[in-house]
Amino acid sequence: MNSAQDNIISNRSLSAVIKDYYQLTKPGITFAVLISMLVGFVLGSAGTINFVLMIHVIVGTYLISAGTGAHNQFIERRLDGLMNRTKERPLPSQRISARNGSIFSLTLIFTGLTYLALLVNPVAALVSFATTFIYLAAYTPMKRISATNIIIGDIPGALPPVGGWAAATGNILDPGMWLLFGIVFFWQVPHVMAIAWMCKNDYEGAGFKMLPKNDSKGIKTAFYALLSTVLLFPVTILLYTMNFSGLFFLITGLVLAVFFLVYGIRFAKDRTPQNARKLMFASIAYLPLIWVAVFVDMLF
Repeated sequence: MNSAQDNIISNRSLSAVIKDYYQLTKPGITFAVLISMLVGFVLGSAGTINFVLMIHVIVGTYLISAGTGAHNQFIERRLDGLMNRTKERPLPSQRISARNGSIFSLTLIFTGLTYLALLVNPVAALVSFATTFIYLAAYTPMKRISATNIIIGDIPGALPPVGGWAAATGNILDPGMWLLFGIVFFWQVPHVMAIAWMCKNDYEGAGFKMLPKNDSKGIKTAFYALLSTVLLFPVTILLYTMNFSGLFFLITGLVLAVFFLVYGIRFAKDRTPQNARKLMFASIAYLPLIWVAVFVDMLF
């Protein structure tokens, strides 16, 4: 640690330091992971929820997700410093040292995995380990190698409901969990594509090979975003026809998919940053609303 970094860290209040470590855990993403995991846990419980077990799953999943987000920022700290969108994060701005960031993130990950293995079940811990491993060891380096990183990244992003279902049942073979996986998987594509299109110059400047880098007109970007929104329809229908959800979820899910599709079509027709932003906000609205539909559906 150099003297300049020493001064940055030593002249800060405890509350500011805590805020930076909290930011390091990517709280927005971690919260989304917890909600997706809970959807899987509740549906996997099939009407008989073990609330003590649920609390243990929340704690373990939070630790692992927070640690994974923090370690991703540790790995990408130099590249984050090259992007306007991320250069003020705690690590590239040196408000947290690389060493402390690494120790913090790895401690969270290993504590969370141990917690799940001992207090939930080994299968849930294994799913969480796979999620973290794919995200950090495959997706994170792949972003600098190939635009296909989005496919790799969608896998860990879609595994939290599988992990929740596995926590409730102790297995990973129920088709319902993989239909939930499909919802999150296909939701992520337009979400990530929209962000990548808006920030394509920033990504290119930092050396990230997101799809827009090799797609100057945005034709491929729009196609994959649109295709994924369309694929949400059959997944939604299958959850109903295979008796994992009720009529309320089916109707609400299809309405939300239409809403999402409208913005996907607009972006496909006119690939402006404004339409990409609207698609991004549509994606942000879709996922929590579809999960609300799942919970409401269970009450009736």
